[in-house]
Amino acid sequence: MKTSYLLSRRAARIVAAVLLAGVCGLTGCLSRPVLNKQTFTFDAPTISATNAVASGRVLGIRRLQIASPFSSRSFVYRTGEFSYARDPYAGFLEPPAEELLAPMRGWLRDSGSFSAVVETGSALKPDTLVEISVSRLFGDFRQPEHPAAVLTMQFVFFEVPNGIPGRVIFQKDYSRRIPLDAPTAAALMDGWNQALAELLAEVSTDFRRSETAEQVRQTPNQHSPRTQL
Repeated sequence: MKTSYLLSRRAARIVAAVLLAGVCGLTGCLSRPVLNKQTFTFDAPTISATNAVASGRVLGIRRLQIASPFSSRSFVYRTGEFSYARDPYAGFLEPPAEELLAPMRGWLRDSGSFSAVVETGSALKPDTLVEISVSRLFGDFRQPEHPAAVLTMQFVFFEVPNGIPGRVIFQKDYSRRIPLDAPTAAALMDGWNQALAELLAEVSTDFRRSETAEQVRQTPNQHSPRTQL
């Protein structure tokens, strides 16, 4: 009886090892020690010095959502044209929507594009809201010799007169594909952080240009035509 029990435990370990090797072969985790769980977070992007004058807008982040295939803590790797795999041994410390919220709020606050960026429940009420949607967040490992970090986001800014959502003032999709040095979880996180920094810098620049263009449209023409006698 004891012998059969030991054989059963040994067989279970062998099956588990085979399954783990299969998953790691697909997801590129063979380079890591077995059962060594890795967790990562998004870094707050570094903001370059700017001479831009902050607008008078007070911004609030109404919603930040991530498409369901990529919303779990586990890293997702694209392994084929229509196939993806989750890495059971590499992921975010918190759900990625929560991981992204703090660095994005901090970056928008410090970028100079807004007078303030407030959190939900703040006594300072926003007059502008942004909805952020992440449609792609994965490591592209279809070609292991050319791995890449993929991040695609949409930003929708709209006015909030008297606390009621109003007209959309700016909307655009942004996407980055960052080549990686190796098909590993650590390299993928570095790629996502680089992609996030580049996207946020572009969002800030585009929003300020949109604001400038709107101000020009609303400025009355100071040069009225001369009256001919």
